[in-house]
Amino acid sequence: MNGLKPEDYLEPSCVFCKPEDEKAKPVDLRRCLNRLDEYLDRNDYDAARRHLEYWKAEALANNDLRGLVSIENERMGLFRKLGDEAAALEAVDSALVLLPRTGLEDTVTAGTTLLNAATVYKRFGRAPEALPLYEKARAIYEKVLPPEDGRRGGLYNNMALALADLGRFAEARTLYEKALAIMEHQEHGALELAVTELNLANLAEAERGLLDAEEEIETRLDRAWALLHRPELPRNGYYAFVCEKCAPSFGYYGRFLDAQELSETAKQIYSTP
Repeated sequence: MNGLKPEDYLEPSCVFCKPEDEKAKPVDLRRCLNRLDEYLDRNDYDAARRHLEYWKAEALANNDLRGLVSIENERMGLFRKLGDEAAALEAVDSALVLLPRTGLEDTVTAGTTLLNAATVYKRFGRAPEALPLYEKARAIYEKVLPPEDGRRGGLYNNMALALADLGRFAEARTLYEKALAIMEHQEHGALELAVTELNLANLAEAERGLLDAEEEIETRLDRAWALLHRPELPRNGYYAFVCEKCAPSFGYYGRFLDAQELSETAKQIYSTP
């Protein structure tokens, strides 16, 4: 799940701007995304895949290039989560080819698309290819989004992961700290804060080794655990997704009961009608 909201992919309309082809008919992205969220909340990835393929075909038939970019963003996120490298890279290639044809360069949509494409590359062990895309996305986000916008925090967190993979630890730590500062002030930002705390635990190990970084790692794990259990957080599909994402880190550092609890929480949420 990419966590896209309508304002992330719907650019303000302009009465002086026309689509590439005046016969283009916009698809109903709100309807598409709302139904997609229903499938993801149930962990029904087969249905989510079929749903996105249907809407991709609709956007192609309607010659709706802007809608197609948004759908490719969702396909990137889904296939990344499923570990389907070939499908994820196909969605990346499609989105990057489409983007210059939409007139959306230097917009939030362009930044989000570059960010998602970079995250696909990172997910499949291609950090050197990811970093230039992260840098382009950062330039756009820092130009068009206010400093406190949560999307900037998400970018910094993901870009830091690629930097850490490349051994650029000091730069990664700086971006993680930027992400923490932003997400601290977001509604329900505790989930993203927890993920970043675990990323910082991994960074500490990579920088100094497990023994030398043990104290910081435990502190980060404790913070992440407390953040995940804040009572005000909605126990919805996204909460389950984050629990599922965080569980292996707790298990890796020997906190097996914590990992088990997070995994069981995710399963329970997904199985609830």
